[in-house]
Amino acid sequence: MAAPRALSLYRQTQASQDEDYVTRHAPLVKRIAYHMVSRLPASVEVDDLIQVGMMGLMEAAKNFDPNAGVLFETFASQRIRGAMLDELRSADWMPRHARKHMRDIEAAMLALGHKLGRAPLESEVAKYLQLDLEAYQDLLSEARGHQLVHLEDLEDEDENHHSVQYAADHAINPLQQLADANFQKNLIKGIDELPEREKLVMALYYDEELNLKEIGAVLGVTESRVCQLHSQAIARLRARLGDWTS
Repeated sequence: MAAPRALSLYRQTQASQDEDYVTRHAPLVKRIAYHMVSRLPASVEVDDLIQVGMMGLMEAAKNFDPNAGVLFETFASQRIRGAMLDELRSADWMPRHARKHMRDIEAAMLALGHKLGRAPLESEVAKYLQLDLEAYQDLLSEARGHQLVHLEDLEDEDENHHSVQYAADHAINPLQQLADANFQKNLIKGIDELPEREKLVMALYYDEELNLKEIGAVLGVTESRVCQLHSQAIARLRARLGDWTS
């Protein structure tokens, strides 16, 4: 009988520890949610992000290994953000016609990239889609917030990013870890190959955390133009990454 009692006591202790992690770090979920929602269309509700973020926090508490040498807040932040991003990817918050237009733009980017051997110009993509430049840019403006890519999740392999993300979690599938590493490697390369202005927009938006108006002031363009450049950069990355973003 001693073994069952010991197992029961261990489970109770583990559950109490998990609950403590969740209680103490609930404000972290709200902080990440409000930071993320400021970059998304108005149709995205912050309460929805908080709800899925709490689920990510509970999952982090369940899988965290305190002996792995990683702070819980660091580990949990990635799980929380990941849960929110998964929800955004699966939710149909973008109008259907805007989603179709983005797929058309991505297909044009891919076809022209193969044909030209370089990143196509806006005018070339517009011509391929049989649109004038203004109409093409209007499509880009409609797609604000489409499939976010977070630069804070992208670090060089020698910066121990993966040890932070996975060392404290024994539930991670090694094959999934390898796939994520390949995704990040290709995404980093894709960002590096963006046209300079789009690369700068991505860096200022995600890395420096400037808003569209502030980026417009840096570049000397309107806020709507920054939105277009951001959407175009995302389309280029999605076209490049193919299966990972489908």
